[in-house]
Amino acid sequence: MNIYSPMLLGDSSNTDGEKNHVLIILPICYQRQYLWRVKIIIRYYRLWKHFKNWKLYLAYKCGLTTAAPLLFETRSGVLVEVPQRLLQTFKEIFMDECYLAGLKKKIPPGATIIDIGANAGYFTLFAASKYPGASIMAYEPVPVNFAELMRNRNLNKSHRIECFPLAVAGHCGEINLSLDASDSFTTNATMLTATSKTADSLTVGCVTLQKIFDDHRVARCDLLKMDCEGAEYSILYSCTPDVLARVDQIAMEVHQGSGENENIEALDAFLKRQGFQTARRPVGMFWAWRV
Repeated sequence: MNIYSPMLLGDSSNTDGEKNHVLIILPICYQRQYLWRVKIIIRYYRLWKHFKNWKLYLAYKCGLTTAAPLLFETRSGVLVEVPQRLLQTFKEIFMDECYLAGLKKKIPPGATIIDIGANAGYFTLFAASKYPGASIMAYEPVPVNFAELMRNRNLNKSHRIECFPLAVAGHCGEINLSLDASDSFTTNATMLTATSKTADSLTVGCVTLQKIFDDHRVARCDLLKMDCEGAEYSILYSCTPDVLARVDQIAMEVHQGSGENENIEALDAFLKRQGFQTARRPVGMFWAWRV
């Protein structure tokens, strides 16, 4: 078994514009340690980059503050309230920048951004901070999550954020969600078949993407962010070509369903047929954009 492997550390360009790749040979175990440390450094750099009071996170991690919830302020003045239960979600959005990794196009000034599965609003707040002047519509159907979303919205009334206590689906009306009602917040309410016999059911109102576009006169959606635990299939598959033609970029987390077309390969093929180019990364992250 080969325990050594080349690892690309970086590259540089010579005066002719040719790439000079730098490779080193390290045992695979050392490579994993190196990459893990680099990832941690990048996370803390982003924490510093995004927040004025970034030291609050370090104080919390070291047990030097009992503040609950934590209240961060971005360098552009957006306030972000983070209960302890949602700290991991906060880290994924702000410190991992998970939705930015595959974006291929710049978000224009005054963009229209739609956040489906907004949860407590961390991507909404991230977008409000990163793209000043953007108009953001956030949809979250679970009442406890929506209450936290509204608290974050009310901390940032000067920003163009609208929040709606609705799910987005392939039809208008109502849908049943499966979730753990005993959890203080939920990040996995799903319209897919429940995997646990103890899952609770919640009936919520729902709208289609076309109704959102029609009701709010959306001529162009510059970024459609989706983390809706399996609803992405019915949402997108039910859209007419005219509706999808108004979407410029998509950043989403894709969840495996039980249906024939409820998988990332089928979704990839569908969006390519609609004129998108696509990219994906492990753990279900997926992006689509128009050229």
